[in-house]
Amino acid sequence: MSTTAIWIDGRVADAVSALDRGLHYGDGLFETIACSGGRAQLLPLHLARLRRGCERLDLPVPAEQTLRREIDAALEAEPEAVLKLILTRGSAAGRGYAYPPGQPARRLLLRYPRSAPDPAAAVAGVRVRLGRLRLGENPALAGIKHLNRLEQVLARRECSDAAIAESLLFSAGGALVSGTMSNVFLVRAGALATPRLERCGVEGVMRATVAQLAVAAGIDCREAQLGPDDLAQAEEIFLTNALIGIHPVRELAGRELSVGPRTQQLQRRLAQHLATEAGRG
Repeated sequence: MSTTAIWIDGRVADAVSALDRGLHYGDGLFETIACSGGRAQLLPLHLARLRRGCERLDLPVPAEQTLRREIDAALEAEPEAVLKLILTRGSAAGRGYAYPPGQPARRLLLRYPRSAPDPAAAVAGVRVRLGRLRLGENPALAGIKHLNRLEQVLARRECSDAAIAESLLFSAGGALVSGTMSNVFLVRAGALATPRLERCGVEGVMRATVAQLAVAAGIDCREAQLGPDDLAQAEEIFLTNALIGIHPVRELAGRELSVGPRTQQLQRRLAQHLATEAGRG
């Protein structure tokens, strides 16, 4: 079993400055990247979201060539891994929220062992609950994967039942947003709907991939304002993220659901897409 490895600004290290603004303010971004066969899956989408986040936070964007080189190097000794790429604004020059313009981002790259996928979760589906916590609405931070995940920490604390895979969360305004660590799709009459995320939530790279695959297959797929009634009327529900791919929901808050044909169709298409992407490497 491999252990976690850490690089900071391209050098092996295991400590960051106590003055780092990511530690003080959550001033930064991160990406969690599934890797297989020595290749980072969906890397262009991860890097594109990272760039969007940098633009939103006025954080200097590291050179893509540098990021790709460091990712490739991290996978040489461990081709089956999960990489976590963190960017922070670096060390604070003093107290206060203001920051000096143009300060290079600090890069942290962590390599974790990748657990074997749970075939039962992908085939039979997972059990999901409805979370009590409500996500704050802030369009300035919506969509990007910033470092402040305290809402998700609190939401995860709500449930210690290992049989429950995920909690679905609503915004303070009552709209369905996502899971604590996943995006959600609803299926009704063969069409897909996924929550709009312009007020809160993370625009997942797997969410984008599945939506693109659906459109390419001629499946109606839309972003919409969704609520409890939409969940109640959904014939199929599935979750997505970069590590799990697509997990069907077989039970939501005690209501049984079938693993339906649309979910299975998209699972097959996703498997083909990832295999094709790996073949290009």
